[in-house]
Amino acid sequence: MKKYIMRRLLLSLIVLLGVVFITFTITRILPADPALKWAGVRATPEQIAAARIELGLDQPVYVQFGKYLGDLVQGDLGYSYRTKRSVTDELLEAIPATVELVAVAMFVAVILGIFFGIASTKYKNRWIDHLVRLFSIGAVSLPPFWVALALQLIFYGLLKILPLGGRVSTDLAILYPMPHVTGLLILDSLLTGNFMFLKDALWHMILPIIPVAMYPIGMVARLTRSSMLEIMGEDYIKAARSYGIRERFILWVYALKNTLGATVTVVALSIGYALVNTFLVESIFSWPGIGKYVADAILSLDYPAIMGVTLFSAVAYLILNLIADLVIALDPRIRI
Repeated sequence: MKKYIMRRLLLSLIVLLGVVFITFTITRILPADPALKWAGVRATPEQIAAARIELGLDQPVYVQFGKYLGDLVQGDLGYSYRTKRSVTDELLEAIPATVELVAVAMFVAVILGIFFGIASTKYKNRWIDHLVRLFSIGAVSLPPFWVALALQLIFYGLLKILPLGGRVSTDLAILYPMPHVTGLLILDSLLTGNFMFLKDALWHMILPIIPVAMYPIGMVARLTRSSMLEIMGEDYIKAARSYGIRERFILWVYALKNTLGATVTVVALSIGYALVNTFLVESIFSWPGIGKYVADAILSLDYPAIMGVTLFSAVAYLILNLIADLVIALDPRIRI
């Protein structure tokens, strides 16, 4: 197991280096002038030239890449062209909000996806099965931004029962100090006993988690159904039925545990997908996370911020893939 982990970590470093190289190269060949962004739109030619020297853009590309790698090893992702702040500090401020949103959405997705998959298996080729399969296809196919806009139109525009966006209500954030321990608002509210913020944060999270959770719900439901239908024909399932064990126990214990390996892989990939594909949802709901941060960076051609988010995404995918592989390897039938 140790050799396997070390080999995977070495391969992950190689992949990460490739991501850095490709992203750095793309940001240098795009037809835009970072020095102009840094100096400002009204900067004089002399100020732009000084900005190029300050940013190191007057040096050869390979020298710039070497300097970037040296800074990256030290945890320095550079400074944002838009805000003039450290990209590392800005990411540390934006990541908790996205992690909280994705964590709650994935928790809901796994619970509902497994429940729908088991229900579809139990009532195979009946109306419940057809309904779950139709919902799964729709959940995977519908664009998250379209779902987000439709939810805003219905629950805020027409029904007036849910907030339009934001992490908490504006008046609450202005009148009372927001709890801050870990950056995860729900957890911080629980740790500080601030249930007023907890209730408001959960209320604001209802709409954003739906479009984020739609895709993983559909994937988990479809995978659980297909895996369980295959498992239900195994000999040990027939033996359990012959012993008079209740069907519900067979479904939820014997069959379900043997589908979790494939489900874990899908969940891990879905978490990575959600972490880096929430920018439209976060922009629509004014959610102050990494998605909104990278959306603003793209619109302003803020290359250091874009590279910082890309590296975060790559590291998240690599870690989640490794965790998924290790969880699957716990199955004694799997040989590393």
